[in-house]
Amino acid sequence: MKKTAFALAALGLIASTAAQAQSSVTIYGIVDTAISYSSSVSRGTTPGSNGSRFGMESGALSSSRIGFKGTEDLGGGLKALFVLENGFNSDTGAMGSAATIFDRKSVVGLSGGFGTVTVGRQADYLDDIGSKYTSAQAFGQNGQKGAHANNLDRTSTGRNDNSVRYDTNNMGGFVGSLYYSFGEVAGKTSAGQGFGIGGSYSNGPFSIGGAYFQTKLSAAQITPAAAAGDTNLKTFTIGSSYQFGPAKLFGAWSQGKRPVVANQTAVLPSVSTARKANIFDLGVDYSLTQNLHLLGSVIHSRMDFNRVAGSTLKTSGKTTQFNLGVDYFLSKRTDVYALYSNLRAKDVVNPGVINNAGDFGPFDDSSQNVLRVGVRHKF
Repeated sequence: MKKTAFALAALGLIASTAAQAQSSVTIYGIVDTAISYSSSVSRGTTPGSNGSRFGMESGALSSSRIGFKGTEDLGGGLKALFVLENGFNSDTGAMGSAATIFDRKSVVGLSGGFGTVTVGRQADYLDDIGSKYTSAQAFGQNGQKGAHANNLDRTSTGRNDNSVRYDTNNMGGFVGSLYYSFGEVAGKTSAGQGFGIGGSYSNGPFSIGGAYFQTKLSAAQITPAAAAGDTNLKTFTIGSSYQFGPAKLFGAWSQGKRPVVANQTAVLPSVSTARKANIFDLGVDYSLTQNLHLLGSVIHSRMDFNRVAGSTLKTSGKTTQFNLGVDYFLSKRTDVYALYSNLRAKDVVNPGVINNAGDFGPFDDSSQNVLRVGVRHKF
């Protein structure tokens, strides 16, 4: 009897150990902090003037974050998964979004031979396109949002709550994605909806991809002519990259439209109020050595604005941002970098280089120069 009991206990322990081996949980993250200099920043205490600014920024190359992800093998090729990811400001320790602890990602899902389905708060495939084919991959998402018409094309991350995302498995180099977010407005299903589609194909040194996203208004009205359920944003991006030996060339074209944006009365409108924007982003990542990368890119955006009929104010404006950088990898997980950006604006308020449009930008269309020197560690 004692031998039988011992054998059963041993079998139970083995089964428990095997079950644990089929599940895994990983803690991961990035801490990225830089010292920055910005010329021509609007002086809040002295309206209508600019001044230079020295400061410390979080997430110059990669947004600082901490995350938890896990999988469980359910058998038959089926797996359960989850991802919980929080963005934070490494220079202050504050959360990236004050009221949302897992602001970057909060999903649970299943994966198998059919692909992967996740539900919760997450980005659509335009975020994947941005990380593959725009300056975000070389100079960070926070350093290009303004030049991309305040991220109108969603290539520097656009997230939705209450969303469902489906991604295919890799099929001979092709990956596809479908995306839908619920508006959750009682009595009007279309209000607040969002949906997208995208895909990319890679074959050796060549890669190409594209994605489309559309969202509808959830509020009753934002302008006299707009109602809940009306289309608020339509945007797409097409991009490609090619590895020529040590040089990776990349480029993308984006177009974003906001059908219900209001008429603009300011002589110099904000990029955030554009009715339409065409954005061109070209760049190179050159590996001088295995550890040393030389970076360069240019981002050009042309924006159209709604004006009152008969107005003599200009209906279009443009911005151009030039980027140069050096990135040196001390190890696979730690690198130091220096980035320089020059952002010029014409017939529109200069949105500023760092983070979202207007955070550290001029009050007018003055050119801005930004230098950032920092360190990034991944774990």
